[in-house]
Amino acid sequence: MIRVGIVGYGNVGRGAECAVMQSKDMVLAGIFTRRDAASIHPLSPDTKVYPYAALEEGAEADVLLLCGGSATDLPEQTPQLARRYCVVDTFDTHARIPAHFAAVDAAAKAGQTAAIISTGWDPGLFSLMRLLGNAALPEGAGDTFWGPGVSQGHSDAVRRIEGVADARSYTIPVQKTAHAVRQGATGFTPREKHTREVYVVLKEGADPQRVAQEIITMPHYFDEYDTTVTFISAEEMAAEHMAMPHGGFVIRSGKLGPERQFGSLMEFKLELDSNPMFTGAFLAAFGRACHRLHERGQSGCFTAFDVPLGLLSPLSGEELRKTLL
Repeated sequence: MIRVGIVGYGNVGRGAECAVMQSKDMVLAGIFTRRDAASIHPLSPDTKVYPYAALEEGAEADVLLLCGGSATDLPEQTPQLARRYCVVDTFDTHARIPAHFAAVDAAAKAGQTAAIISTGWDPGLFSLMRLLGNAALPEGAGDTFWGPGVSQGHSDAVRRIEGVADARSYTIPVQKTAHAVRQGATGFTPREKHTREVYVVLKEGADPQRVAQEIITMPHYFDEYDTTVTFISAEEMAAEHMAMPHGGFVIRSGKLGPERQFGSLMEFKLELDSNPMFTGAFLAAFGRACHRLHERGQSGCFTAFDVPLGLLSPLSGEELRKTLL
């Protein structure tokens, strides 16, 4: 049994907990939180909850699933913990992935551990779809569209702004642009591909004008998109914005044949009732792969591109060849 520790018990942490409980080859070693441990109520009363500081003393876990946010948590936590544990995170700030990889790789190699970063469905699953599309159709065009749905990373980034009590950020694909991409068009800007709608509950006394300006100018999150900011009450947030659906689609089109006469279109689509539950499920699957890589004597940082897909499954190679190949 793979002993799995969950670091952070927000929406993704609960998704990871469910995934571990559904996996026959995994057991939950504990939940590690920066909140008061007594305030955490896991699905199973037998699950132990520890303060985050317990990780410094040493935890009996084969792999840690890091469920914090990409804005401030993971850039610090992943390299810090990779020096001692095998870790998997969902770092999703695409522009900063190379720097994050370098920091985690150095830490994991120093500690002789294995780490996998940027798992989940994008980056992660969608990254693999983009790779397959580019490999099969090298002379082609394509793009990725997200939504309509709640972006956890963007919502978390808004909640970090001073004066914000709660927030939900929705990503909306521009269907006209998606249609053009299916026809082989390319070269669209982020603003042409998506819009963002942000709903914010302010803390008492916060300046809405300042908060709105910080949102729409936030680098890597909102500055490249047409963003609408709407201020609502806590009651409206609870009544209308507590669900967390999401999804999206990856498109690749191209021409094949000696005269490029054969058109081809690849499209992968995802529709999720719960973004964090699906993210937690992929996080757990990569946790299994991370443990197996380490058992094979490998150390350092890896991404979805570096992991043999068979390592994600609880099935043996023989079972996979028999049932899924």
